[in-house]
Amino acid sequence: MKRLFFILSGLVLPGLLFAQTKLMSMEDATLGTGLTAKNLSQLQWNGDENAWLYVAKNCLVKGYPDKTLRDTILKLQSLNAKLKEAKEDTLPRFPVITVYKTSVFSFISKNRIISYSLADSSLQKLNSCSENAQNTDVAGHTFNTAYTMKNDLFVSVNGKEYKVETSSNPDISYGSNRVHRNEFGISKGTFWSPAGDKLAYYYMNETGVATYPTVDITDPIAILDGTKYPMAGQKSHYVNIHIYSVETNTHIEMEAGADTAKYFTNVSWSPDGKLIYIAVLNREQDSMWMKTYDAGSGKFLKNLFLETDAKYVEPLNGPVFINDDASRFLWLSRRDGFNHFYLYEASGKLIKQLTKGSWEVSSYTWTDTKGEKIFFICNKGNPIGRSLYSLDLKSGTLNGLTSSAGIHNVKVSTDGNFFLDSYSSPTMSRKIELLDTKGGVKQELLTDANPLKDYRIGKTTIFTIKNKLNTDLYCRIIRPVDFDSAKRYPVIIYVYGGPHSQLVTDSWLGGAGLFLNYLAEQGYVVFTLDNRGTSERGRDFEQAVFRHLGDAEVEDQMCGVKYLKALPWIDSTRIGINGWSYGGFLTISMMVRNPGTFKVGVCGGPVIDWKFYEVMYGERYMDTPQSNPEGYKNASLLNYVKKLNGKLLIIQGYQDGTVVPQNGLSFIKKCVEEGKQLDYFIYPGHEHNIRGKDRVHLNVKMYQYFKDYL
Repeated sequence: MKRLFFILSGLVLPGLLFAQTKLMSMEDATLGTGLTAKNLSQLQWNGDENAWLYVAKNCLVKGYPDKTLRDTILKLQSLNAKLKEAKEDTLPRFPVITVYKTSVFSFISKNRIISYSLADSSLQKLNSCSENAQNTDVAGHTFNTAYTMKNDLFVSVNGKEYKVETSSNPDISYGSNRVHRNEFGISKGTFWSPAGDKLAYYYMNETGVATYPTVDITDPIAILDGTKYPMAGQKSHYVNIHIYSVETNTHIEMEAGADTAKYFTNVSWSPDGKLIYIAVLNREQDSMWMKTYDAGSGKFLKNLFLETDAKYVEPLNGPVFINDDASRFLWLSRRDGFNHFYLYEASGKLIKQLTKGSWEVSSYTWTDTKGEKIFFICNKGNPIGRSLYSLDLKSGTLNGLTSSAGIHNVKVSTDGNFFLDSYSSPTMSRKIELLDTKGGVKQELLTDANPLKDYRIGKTTIFTIKNKLNTDLYCRIIRPVDFDSAKRYPVIIYVYGGPHSQLVTDSWLGGAGLFLNYLAEQGYVVFTLDNRGTSERGRDFEQAVFRHLGDAEVEDQMCGVKYLKALPWIDSTRIGINGWSYGGFLTISMMVRNPGTFKVGVCGGPVIDWKFYEVMYGERYMDTPQSNPEGYKNASLLNYVKKLNGKLLIIQGYQDGTVVPQNGLSFIKKCVEEGKQLDYFIYPGHEHNIRGKDRVHLNVKMYQYFKDYL
């Protein structure tokens, strides 16, 4: 039989050449106390000055490009003395600060926004809001603050509270951070203008959207605690954008049009505060219009451009105006197959495509003061890495500025002459360096090569195999501690496999984390593969799963299984699989579509039938159940229950409002009907993820299941 794989590299992670004696406990592996990479807390530039600040041992420390010595410029005791003098509450630890101008920072203490000047040690109360405020959003230098309480929206100006909008209807909310269920890059519901004098915010009407009945069991008689949950093919919520004026204490509505079945995404202001830019999608998500609206009247002005795709369009970032120049902007799009920059006039005329190639721009970083060169993070030359690049807008010259392999995060000085580069790689848990604009390393701020140097960690290798289409698939394998190639080991495959994910990365531990290394410590080979459908490999690689979730993913994962079975030190009769959410869907998919291959499966919050999942995500990748009945049927795990073979544990957060418990319960019901045995475990009080100290309990539960049955 033709061999379908090859090894790209035998990249060995650190910790293997040291005299290691310790083993991780489950608490170590779950909570990571003392075993995660060191960092410079709150590292940021000091306004316009080419100097940086960070917090260490409850002190504010300052660093400079031209010297390696650091100055302690403010101690917590001194800050507390000033707070006490101003009759404000003192702080148990140094607060989270934001430098908003040179040597002046702000912080929030309870419900108060306070500033501190390093120049004259003065303290000033800037604003305050209700103690019950949620979703607080502070405007730039004005410190006007927007926040929500229940479904209502408020703004605080100089400590005075203004009620922007209120709703007596529980299905209508203002400024909600839940709009479109946090798809399309949405993480908040309020957007201050550049001058901080106007606030754009979401109006969301969920009337008619079905309520999913989650239950709170903490009271003697359990309380129904429902959540609005628009399932695929069903009625969704209606959204619009309103704008509030601080000066007039009034609000207006955007001219949204008659069609209510659309998505308002990536809300952005023009630099002069005169226009609102909104990326508007149809419900089918195959067409996106970049629209402009008058911020003073709400009047719709113009469709700047239309972007379409036979499968789906997914805008995740708004327009970026170069150095606050309202006449032109950058736009990120996958229209040519990979995520790249396009330069537009404000009128909507395309000037040119700026970047091009079989690689992806991850994020915009900065533009130089002349507006001639942009800086950004991308994976050019390494699909599992992230590097800093610059592009000359006139010549098109592209330069890589970070020479070290790995995943880089960069902070740019105001004048653009320096970068603070924090990165990790498979051989470095974290390094922070000062770079100049040519990528030269001017200073090393922090190096934490290996926080696990005293622990017995198994060898990790990153490599590629080929799938049936001859496409490279990135893989990571962790060998057990004290690995002996003459022995045969059980395998645990850890899978996610869905859009917006990349598990195998050029970062510390190869992206594996401590718990997977703990499993290797217990004698398991731990394997992960990023199949088609995952991110950072271009549009076609991700869209291969469109309308047929579970097909391409399982096919690619089984290429990984074939690779494992060919290894002489793998016990092919003892293969387990583990995943959560989309990974839970794939865990069960692989078991029921390949009966007899997997001895044990452990999954959490699995999607069982995509018609039980929410509108925005589900319809993007599957269309509606009405338009794609065959795709929904083939993806539904209820139709494969008869083929279930092996031990299966499903874990569910009882208050899960992301993958609702109806999924797992439906699978249980079908298993009962078919006479199939499985195990099910509920975490009361938890949503989609099991957090806090209960996470230790979860990891023990999963490990014990593999120990008992694999």
